[in-house]
Amino acid sequence: MATVIVCDDAPIARETVRRVVATVPGVTRVLGAASGEELLGRWGAERPALALIDVRMPGLGGVETTRRLLSLHPDACVLMVTTAEDVDGVARAVTFGARGYVVKDAGREEIALAIVQTLTDSYRRQAPTPARPVAVNALPSLTERELQVLGGMSRGRSNSEIGKELYLSEDTVKTHARRLFRKLGAADRAQAVAVGFRTGLVR
Repeated sequence: MATVIVCDDAPIARETVRRVVATVPGVTRVLGAASGEELLGRWGAERPALALIDVRMPGLGGVETTRRLLSLHPDACVLMVTTAEDVDGVARAVTFGARGYVVKDAGREEIALAIVQTLTDSYRRQAPTPARPVAVNALPSLTERELQVLGGMSRGRSNSEIGKELYLSEDTVKTHARRLFRKLGAADRAQAVAVGFRTGLVR
């Protein structure tokens, strides 16, 4: 049975997400925190199974809150929450250890599914697993164009904007994006940028 904490400075948004989380099977308690400082202060006593943290908050923002939380509690499970696909903020949070993100205006089922998947993945990670050999030279090999497209994504550019910068059609940019997603094992732009930051492909 899981305790989940929702961290958002906006009371209405925080309560809306809390109500959705409360309907997720296996979640027995849903807490609320109005700031990153409050979340960090309560973490040691509450030890929730999952934290949903708003990317954009005044004071200690969601990305910095995530960085500090995971530096203090590496086993913490974090899912970012954003009003739009804030690629840069989400990617930096994922680089620090967040598991992914959900959009605030997503449907109830979509948010619930993301929570279930994140919690399930967290429990699997905690279970002992046989040691596996570490892959050598596992850095993905991207073409120059794919690197340029990834770089544009890391700066928050849309496919159309990247195309204008590189003198490519938007469809061509999408083709390069699909290829680099496949090579990086990423499901979307945020994950691709996060992998890029982690592996040094993006700086």
